[in-house]
Amino acid sequence: MPAPKRRPSNGLPVAAIVIVLVLTAARWIAAHPVFGVLALFVFAGVLVFAAVVRYRGARVRWRKPLPAADPYRMSPAEFEHYLADLCARDGCRNVRVVGGANDHGADVLYTDPHGRPGMIQAKRYAPGNSVGNEHVQIVNGTYRDAHSCAHAAIVTTSHFTQAAQAYAKRVGIALLDNTRLDMWARGYQHAAPWN
Repeated sequence: MPAPKRRPSNGLPVAAIVIVLVLTAARWIAAHPVFGVLALFVFAGVLVFAAVVRYRGARVRWRKPLPAADPYRMSPAEFEHYLADLCARDGCRNVRVVGGANDHGADVLYTDPHGRPGMIQAKRYAPGNSVGNEHVQIVNGTYRDAHSCAHAAIVTTSHFTQAAQAYAKRVGIALLDNTRLDMWARGYQHAAPWN
């Protein structure tokens, strides 16, 4: 015996509820014009905010991730080139690896997607070793004067000490630990050093 067919819903109950709610809101606004206008502005603001959040959430990823790579297995020089590849992937120009003797704290120099020159100091450390405050001081003392950069970052496969984090926040240097590096490598825009 075939199963009985379900009748398609025509949506009349939902439409009736919406009409009743709209009429009730219109009556309330007519009776309280000042509060009604304020309520309409609040409602419109909530709608705009929700639309912006949805739009930005849809655009969180902006670049393809690089092929699987394990920064922990890279040499320090390979890690510098890996970071340069991430910069180039994300639309940076004039990307070059400059690490070595007399590099004045710079391992990668680039022009970010907004046209501003930037600098990265790369620290390929084992997970248990933290990057200390002295590295932030070196970058802070050289990125503007020695390299004419608008911003700088230190990128590590490990973590930063609390002193390094506090000082970097005070002087405006971006710190990318292993978690943020992983997000950047996977293509998340907000994790890039210039954001």
